[in-house]
Amino acid sequence: MSKYNSSHYQDFTNLDQWLYYLENLHSTEIDLGLSRVGKVAERLAIDLSFAKVITVAGTNGKGTTCAFIENALLNSEALKPKQGVAVYSSPHIEHFNERLRINKQDIGDQALIDTFKLIEDAREDISLSYYEYTTLAALLVLMDTRPSFIILEVGLGGRLDATNIIDADIAVITTIDLDHQSFLGNDRETIGFEKAGIMRSEQDIVIGDTNVPNSVVNHAHELHKNQADRVFLRDQDFIVQNAQSHWSWTSKQTQLVGLNATFIPRDNVATALMVLEKLDLTLNVDFVNDVISKTKVAGRTELIKQDGLCDVILDVGHNPQATRYLAGYLKQIKKQANYKNIYAVVAMLGDKDISASLESLKDDIDFWYTGALDVPRAATKEVMASKLA
Repeated sequence: MSKYNSSHYQDFTNLDQWLYYLENLHSTEIDLGLSRVGKVAERLAIDLSFAKVITVAGTNGKGTTCAFIENALLNSEALKPKQGVAVYSSPHIEHFNERLRINKQDIGDQALIDTFKLIEDAREDISLSYYEYTTLAALLVLMDTRPSFIILEVGLGGRLDATNIIDADIAVITTIDLDHQSFLGNDRETIGFEKAGIMRSEQDIVIGDTNVPNSVVNHAHELHKNQADRVFLRDQDFIVQNAQSHWSWTSKQTQLVGLNATFIPRDNVATALMVLEKLDLTLNVDFVNDVISKTKVAGRTELIKQDGLCDVILDVGHNPQATRYLAGYLKQIKKQANYKNIYAVVAMLGDKDISASLESLKDDIDFWYTGALDVPRAATKEVMASKLA
């Protein structure tokens, strides 16, 4: 039972009190559907039509794709976004405020508290999950700050995710793979259809998966029966080619040769470049390489070097596709840095496919240390260890 209830929310004096209240407000942590959040959004008159909105869905690669688009827009002399660029993403790593940043600055506590009060008054007897509530808060802050560009990272799935109450100008699908099967389905086709639910008939659609499920492509083409030129597919409408030390990106109107190695997955940079082209950003090699050099994302193959101590790599990968990418990265960096051994400290949620996620890493990790996350859904360290046996 929560020590706070809606009858005395007026007494809350800080963000932590509000977040504790929201964590205990709804009966379940994850409750997909747009009916409840849609009704409250209507009462709040949520409207982002003042901005160019990009919604990004996918199993992996959402955060890094958003970050590259964000950095490119902020560094563009041509577009010069007068009111800036906002990114809404989840979950956060250290502080809740990380979930909404405007011009790369995390939103302040008071702005969130003010919107929480508005939502609490508007929702009346409608129960909202933590994610639905905080998504509405982010949208209200964005209505107040009115940035020129808004990038929305879908939380889970797409069709029934709270961000999908917004009709975006561009829909982006990064990758499709197995994760959250209890909510999205047990195969890539079903999961793909759920993520394709962010698509609309009056928008550009960018699909970055190199092996995209038919359900995604079919849904996109169904929406654009008479506008096939508004659907942009990897390896058809934008192509990546490897060279010895560089790589190239080609679309129907742009060719970029001599691109540098990326700090984030290159496939996500390729997807982001297609989005930027549809935003009418003129792309050239020098500009793209500059954005590549500036785009590093916390917790995504994040390399920390310490004088006199071992290097540390932080990665939040939590499904088989993500750990396959991490395994490839470890092979490469172990050779480049001449590491003798790689030690892994690992903890995961119990409802993830732990065995399959860790399997691709076994050949690259020399010593394993298991732990447990401090959340109800966490796998115990004993369960983690058993998956490595």
